[in-house]
Amino acid sequence: MGNSTFTKGRAILAGGLVLGVGAAVTLAAWTDSEFAEGLFTAGSYNLEGSDDGVTYADQDTADGALSLSFSTLFDNLTPGDTTYASYWLRLDADTTTDATVTPAGVTGTDTNENSPNAGAISYTITQVSGGDCEAGEATGTVVAEGTTLNDQTGATAMDLVSNGAGTDGTPVQLCFAVTAGAEGSFQQGGATTAVWQFDSTSN
Repeated sequence: MGNSTFTKGRAILAGGLVLGVGAAVTLAAWTDSEFAEGLFTAGSYNLEGSDDGVTYADQDTADGALSLSFSTLFDNLTPGDTTYASYWLRLDADTTTDATVTPAGVTGTDTNENSPNAGAISYTITQVSGGDCEAGEATGTVVAEGTTLNDQTGATAMDLVSNGAGTDGTPVQLCFAVTAGAEGSFQQGGATTAVWQFDSTSN
């Protein structure tokens, strides 16, 4: 009788030990974590223009537009005359990405209401690949043109190359050819201001 009781006691005790070991395994489970981060820094982007291909600056409003240096006749046009001017665009030295630039239109304003000529002056803008712009000998692709100074057709995007932070971008030269209209439409004594806009988009 006594041996039977002892055996039961050991069996219960053994069962308790099994339960205890099971609980200990659950509490001893290990966990570990890993973390990753990224730092994201914006690049820099700025377009600038020049009328001589040497000195560049920002002219990012119509009121602050760069006055181009047109060739002879610009201040004494007669019907059929054409005058020329060069204009350069580039990305500045802080720019870190290439871009495209597109002629976005022109606005002509007559300062003499009695002799309006904005509607009687046409123009072409050529991306110069060779020749002398001011001499009327520039060659290249016509990227915009208009039959008046309030009209534009054929706008073509041009590539602008950034040479990396710290180095000026590769310039693109444009040649403006502005032609007075025929006699009867182009009036004496008129004075007209034209403002061309160019929009750029980073690549």
